[in-house]
Amino acid sequence: MTDSKELADRFEEHRGRLKAVAYRMLGSLAEAEDAVQEAWLKLGRTDAGDIHNLGGWLTTVTGRVCLDLLRSRTARREEPMDDTFVPDPVLRPLSQIDPEQEVLHADAVGLALLVVLENLEPDERLAFVLHDMFAVPFDDIAPIVERGPAATRQLASRARRRVRGATPAAEPDLGRQKEVLDAFLAASRGGDFEALLALLHPDVVLRADSGALVRGAAVSKALQGAKAVAEQALMFARFAQSAELVLVNGSVGVVNAPEGHVQSVMGVTIADGRIIGMYILADPERLERLEAPGLAG
Repeated sequence: MTDSKELADRFEEHRGRLKAVAYRMLGSLAEAEDAVQEAWLKLGRTDAGDIHNLGGWLTTVTGRVCLDLLRSRTARREEPMDDTFVPDPVLRPLSQIDPEQEVLHADAVGLALLVVLENLEPDERLAFVLHDMFAVPFDDIAPIVERGPAATRQLASRARRRVRGATPAAEPDLGRQKEVLDAFLAASRGGDFEALLALLHPDVVLRADSGALVRGAAVSKALQGAKAVAEQALMFARFAQSAELVLVNGSVGVVNAPEGHVQSVMGVTIADGRIIGMYILADPERLERLEAPGLAG
């Protein structure tokens, strides 16, 4: 593994997994790319001949890079995480649905789970992501968080309890998800308040992240309750006219992209035929950097 071309080819074989790790750790597609690039640079500064398991080495190095970024974020943050924050969504056309492969898609981690992960302590997030999502042994994670294996196991256990308590069992069937969102858009376009209420769980939570510069009615907000969310949907009913269904993090969601310019993306959590969580990214700066292959023209 000393030839540079061979090493680069071997690295590319692992890039998808590394980006998936970094995305789950950071909730930012751009930062995930940067973390993977940093892992490549670290590999270039290492005697590759001493690496017996390249995939495992790269995964732990990427995890360590992400952990440093998360700790830096935490140190800079003077206030708790804003409850309007929505992580970067991963978009694909709805036409690419393949039920047998959907669960295996590298980026198919829901926005609801990413929101919960944002509220974990950095070390908890690392232990949970690497062990529970990528089956990295605690013995390999422990040196990264500078703890023993038993203490590292406790980190993952605490994170697991918080994740289970905050993420409802979601509707797995993409066809059923589509039915609910088709009905939601139809009710929004038609101004049917009662139909909207019927499609929303009584305790539905909406997060709308418009960034720091947007003001007025479209400002970032967090709402709870079917009535408040239905009223919000009617207030922005005009956007439903140009909305289309897409895959958002592996589930059916909505993109508003008139003339091919993405203005907002909405991911949802659907349970028992009703929407229980809505996650809207409408930050112009972040949407400008968003990859939207084959969407909206």
